[in-house]
Amino acid sequence: MKEKNLYKGMIFDLVEKEVEIHGKPYRREIIRHPGGVGVLCVKDERVLLVRQYRHAIEKETLEIPAGKLEYGEDPMTCGMRELNEEARLEADSLELIETIVSTPGFCDERIYIYKACNPRKAVHELAQDEDEDLDSFWLPLDEAYEKVRNREIEDAKTVVAIQYAVIEKERERGN
Repeated sequence: MKEKNLYKGMIFDLVEKEVEIHGKPYRREIIRHPGGVGVLCVKDERVLLVRQYRHAIEKETLEIPAGKLEYGEDPMTCGMRELNEEARLEADSLELIETIVSTPGFCDERIYIYKACNPRKAVHELAQDEDEDLDSFWLPLDEAYEKVRNREIEDAKTVVAIQYAVIEKERERGN
């Protein structure tokens, strides 16, 4: 199928693609995005969250540390970098929890959600991105889950990560 570039941006590209449905041609506008990574950090039944203002939705959000992949970048490498930049933490390793597609109706973005294994203060701290203004903090997992249930946490990757953490906690308790 043919694809034509309509817009090339810093964060995403917009293409027009000719598709075939039931033998008939149709046009679709598709956002091409390199994807992103989110990192769930749980320690002592507390989850690490980042508070930041999101201009696209014009409000402050609570999210797990996360960031955009560069084209061709290894998601685990990106996750380790974002964990350091946004929370000043490092981990022994990252364990893949889930890969989600954010809006498959018009965007090819995939978000890799990892769990940080043995998170701790970073030995060598990386600088935050110049255009970021964020604050990281630890919140009891039960409170974070209540914020999901009360729709105070709306970010999809964070909702998935917190629900995963709650399920994992219940499994560990044998419920």
